[in-house]
Amino acid sequence: MGGRRRHPLSRLPSLVPVSKHAPPGPGGLVVVDKPGGMTSHDVVARVRRLAHTRRVGHGGTLDPMATGVLVIGVERATRLLTYVIGSTKRYSATIRLGETTVTDDAEGELTASASAADVTEDQVRAGLADLTGEIEQVPSAVSAIKVNGRRAYARVRAGEEVELAARRVTVSRLVLGDLRQVDGGRLDLDVDVECSSGTYIRAIARDLGAALRVGGHLTALRRTAVGSFTIAEAQTLESLSQAADPVTLPLSAAAARFFPRRDADADEARVLGHGGPLEPIGMTGPYAVFGPDGQVIAVVSEREGRAKAEIVLTPAV
Repeated sequence: MGGRRRHPLSRLPSLVPVSKHAPPGPGGLVVVDKPGGMTSHDVVARVRRLAHTRRVGHGGTLDPMATGVLVIGVERATRLLTYVIGSTKRYSATIRLGETTVTDDAEGELTASASAADVTEDQVRAGLADLTGEIEQVPSAVSAIKVNGRRAYARVRAGEEVELAARRVTVSRLVLGDLRQVDGGRLDLDVDVECSSGTYIRAIARDLGAALRVGGHLTALRRTAVGSFTIAEAQTLESLSQAADPVTLPLSAAAARFFPRRDADADEARVLGHGGPLEPIGMTGPYAVFGPDGQVIAVVSEREGRAKAEIVLTPAV
């Protein structure tokens, strides 16, 4: 009935254009300078879009108000994040004495205030010294730690009282920088912190304020290093969006940077790539093993007289 006949091929489903992006490869690490106001998950989501893969994760959460080094793993390099998370961290932070908040930082509701005008620099230094070394630290109640299956921060926001057990952490460096009076009898101090994984800088602010009997909370936090990854090499999300590939450190380069190195011959590479053990060489682990082509094969530890893979990064072919 009138009308133009459609070509038979027009009934076929539309073909999806071939992506101009290469298929997923081994990936690598992205050292991001996280902006304030974003969660670590927000950054992961952004890198997923830039890298065109869902296989993306991060190596240690930063609070939304915090900025600085956030190490992101892409593709196979996500398997390295376990080691990144356990690395020593370094921060620059600002603590305000004279005010207490429900979250132990500036994003929480003010719960108490007291004049810190009479607090001296010597008292501050003594208080920081007491929080240095191996200490028992109670994490902030507004944290991601699970309590009976629910995150502590979710319970606090629901109006519940949350008590978390103290954890042993190491604060290897807690150095006072600038100290300045603020209107209203408050006192702001800048500190440089180096600490073990699992240390809460918010809790340091809270505990310093409690020790000085004026209360305290964190007003600014910038992570300046995660292990050997420093803020100097971190890229902003804007700069990463302009790059052809957001990965700043390919998988093998990341492994060489993070671990001691062992080179394997072709036979050893084949065995290890299939998950088999190698002969030990007396290296303390974990360490990375590289094949004759210079590509990382696995992260290995020596135990029970064998060098066994903890994770295989490049499967044998």
